[in-house]
Amino acid sequence: MRTGLSQHTSLRQELRVNPRLYQAMDMLYMPMMDLQQHLKQELLANPFLELLEPEEETTEQPAAEEQKEQKEKEEEVDWEEILLNGFEVGGTREQYEQLEYTEPVTVESRNLIDHLREQLQMLTLTPRQLLLAEEFLGNINEEGYLAASLEEILGSVNQLIAGHVERESGADAEEGEDGDAGDGAGNLDDFGMSADSAVSAAAPVQTTPSSPSAVASPSSPPSPSSPPFYTMEEAEEMLAVVQRLDPSGTGARNLRECLLIQLVELADTESLTYRLVNEAFPDLIAHRWNDLAKRFGVEPAAVQAAADQLSRLDPKPGLKYSEQSDGYIIPDLIVEKIGGQGGRYQVFLNDTGMPRLRLSRSYQEIARDKKKMTPENREFIASKMNSANWMIQAIEQRRQTMLKVMNFIVDRQRDFFEKGIEYLKPLTLREVAEVINMHESTVSRVTNEKYVQTPRGVLPLKFFFSSALSTASGEDASARSIRAKLEKMVGEENSAKPLTDQQIVHLFQEQGIQIARRTVAKYRDQLGILPARMRKRV
Repeated sequence: MRTGLSQHTSLRQELRVNPRLYQAMDMLYMPMMDLQQHLKQELLANPFLELLEPEEETTEQPAAEEQKEQKEKEEEVDWEEILLNGFEVGGTREQYEQLEYTEPVTVESRNLIDHLREQLQMLTLTPRQLLLAEEFLGNINEEGYLAASLEEILGSVNQLIAGHVERESGADAEEGEDGDAGDGAGNLDDFGMSADSAVSAAAPVQTTPSSPSAVASPSSPPSPSSPPFYTMEEAEEMLAVVQRLDPSGTGARNLRECLLIQLVELADTESLTYRLVNEAFPDLIAHRWNDLAKRFGVEPAAVQAAADQLSRLDPKPGLKYSEQSDGYIIPDLIVEKIGGQGGRYQVFLNDTGMPRLRLSRSYQEIARDKKKMTPENREFIASKMNSANWMIQAIEQRRQTMLKVMNFIVDRQRDFFEKGIEYLKPLTLREVAEVINMHESTVSRVTNEKYVQTPRGVLPLKFFFSSALSTASGEDASARSIRAKLEKMVGEENSAKPLTDQQIVHLFQEQGIQIARRTVAKYRDQLGILPARMRKRV
């Protein structure tokens, strides 16, 4: 093989995407709020872009004479206003009040852990108990359940104590050899333990699986410097304390324990409801009413009535103090019906809050005078000028594309807007793309994370797209409309004889809709509808 430098020619074709095209696709993908932020950043970065105020769009500038008269009128002293409202230092009352305005700020909200910690602080607990309580609070999830076992909690808090004792022992060793042997244990006062109590607390820990094995061997007696590890008994006592806090059911390790805690709080421990949860919880959640009736010697109706009492309990008590805020949606499009019966639907773009951009006139005048510019300045101005022009065109292109897509959806789904979800027709992205002469990926970007305000409510654009099922008439039915009909059938059924999946298939066939039983079961699960056996009422 010969080494060295050589030259050769080749011809090839490459498809490269312009960076501006990438940005245009991103803008098409952005919801309204994201687009507003993007345009505000462009205003700061590009001096050739300026904000077009609403007043400039609707009204013309007043004449010079009118401006002069208005200015003189504003500068004239209004003695009547001064006599009535008094004289304010720094300007008139309106100006002074405007200076006193303070912008409201977001206030920190209290979550579940803050609520539980406040209650613990009102109890009479030692520092040692508070440390263990904090470990419990750190393992309570958003729903209020204890997400770790007692063994895991003990292992974590005992590891914390072991590390603290090791650091204290190292600090004592650096001070010299004059210190006492028990000085390390004396520094455990932070945990509410003295040197004497450390001995008594360390002895039973040696048989606890969660304690570190390097503390002491089982045969060696505990020394005064042994760390005061927590025991399983202390963990169980603290769990009982946490489970007595508000909201009731907090600190439970499973749903059964959560319901039992709430029933005990309601002093309902002698009822059939408590016995069902405490003694036969698997059969209860499986709705085996007849088996439970035989087991407890009552009628099936009484068992079902007792189970209905559980609806007053909260299976997720911690969500009352959830930090998740309400999600507010600003629709990107608005559909309104113009005219009465038989009127047409009009599509509007909800861009009232979006900044209106235009080319800066002052910078355009600077750009015309190229003789006074250096080559670097000319290159910078040309780049920013082209970027500003392209940005304005991209915004308009986005606007037209969204209107095209939504207008086609409104024409295709007119029966839905008139009659309801049962008349929703199947629709795919490809169908829309073929009609408006755009690529399917472009339509996907337009509909992604976009919302439209309609007479039927605020809906995501993806709502109008669904797969099709064949019917006897030859027309396709939307899967979303099939789910709506299924939900309506179950809602109108006889609770004593609920419809099975096969019976629902026959009902659909009577309406001319061909559907398989497994498809009915899949849609039923998606709607959160229980099987017929569990929906049956006695």
